[in-house]
Amino acid sequence: MSAPTPYYADDAVTMYLGDFREVLPALDALAVDAVVTDPPYGETCLEWDTWPVGWPAVVAEYSRSMWCFGSFRMFLDRAQDFDAWKLSQDVVWEKHNGSSNKNDRFRRVHEHAVHWYQGDWASIHHVTPTTQDATARAMRRSGKPAHWQGEYGPSHYRSEEGGSRLMRSVIFARSMHGNAINETEKPLGVVLPLVEYSTPRGGVVLDVFAGSGSTGVAAKLSGRSAVLIEKREAQCEAAARRLSQGVFDMGEVT
Repeated sequence: MSAPTPYYADDAVTMYLGDFREVLPALDALAVDAVVTDPPYGETCLEWDTWPVGWPAVVAEYSRSMWCFGSFRMFLDRAQDFDAWKLSQDVVWEKHNGSSNKNDRFRRVHEHAVHWYQGDWASIHHVTPTTQDATARAMRRSGKPAHWQGEYGPSHYRSEEGGSRLMRSVIFARSMHGNAINETEKPLGVVLPLVEYSTPRGGVVLDVFAGSGSTGVAAKLSGRSAVLIEKREAQCEAAARRLSQGVFDMGEVT
């Protein structure tokens, strides 16, 4: 099978137009450090919002680390599709606005990004996430005997003088409302930390639902490379225009 022709390519990003289930097998010996992707949740009647059944098992053939955006309902309803993966952690993206189609429930202003992995956790690339104001300093965390979270051994990480500056698991970033080129576009403020956490500098990240190309932009900004796949040509065209520009808006992050 001949390799498909990229829809867009530069020094860091290669984007393909098509269904990932057809594109991936044509990319001979593709191996990536991590997947960072935002699938359709399958929670509406919109044409583009259709869950591709079994997609997590497909990408499991190409990487042992994956960040997947979704709602709590989505992960519950599609739990069996993640059978090939182990749960590592979740991050909550807090938006400045939100929506709800129910007038008797809390207004939803958040989404989840869940980190999955395969195999031994120690072999999975991950960098302890610290806040931008942290001053690098070697810190040591003592091991703990078995308790309600389980036993863990000693570890080392970089932190600010005087105490830990681990990044919080709730990330506030303004949504792309009014500026989005994709219906569910995620801001760089939440995508970039996930790419930096799971992919080494010089490494490769894969996004099989590329949409607006945010994963590719995050890769370019952080010294990584990206392979993007998107099945809608209009989205590929918009993402290509975005990726070809030299300045990217990070948005508001706290």
